[in-house]
Amino acid sequence: MSDRSRSLLLGCAVFALAAVGVALVLQHAFDMRPCAWCVFQRLLYLLVAAFALAGLAFGGRAGVRRSFAALAALAAAAGVWAALHQQLVAAQTQSCAFTFADRVLMQLRLDETLPWLFFADASCSEANVPLLGVPFALWSVAAFVLLAAGASFAALSSKAPRARRSPLPEVPS
Repeated sequence: MSDRSRSLLLGCAVFALAAVGVALVLQHAFDMRPCAWCVFQRLLYLLVAAFALAGLAFGGRAGVRRSFAALAALAAAAGVWAALHQQLVAAQTQSCAFTFADRVLMQLRLDETLPWLFFADASCSEANVPLLGVPFALWSVAAFVLLAAGASFAALSSKAPRARRSPLPEVPS
């Protein structure tokens, strides 16, 4: 695995986990209650981290590594969509109930198994609060764009090693 690919995958995993950590601190220490779309984005951040870490674990197999890096990039692209949807659509409504994000979370029962991480108890309009003057969902868009770029570059830079040519010319027999 190239050093660049390894660094990018590790950076993506750490950054995605840090984003979830920040969200948890804001929720539990500063009472920023999440909506269903906020919690759905946490799931996508965790998927990005899981795919990036899997890519690191399969460092010796370029094809597998590229596949996991591509999956991390796709999960990050889904995160861009989810964060933009939260900002542009869901935040304009009073309820997030029975939206795509809410249905996915209910089907997976994550709110029951890990409520401290996946329980959404705010409406989308309530959760649309600014952080340093910028809506929280737009911070998430920026984070997912960085993750998508990093994972994409990791996928593109993790090529199979080329066979080296001998420096000595072949002698005809």
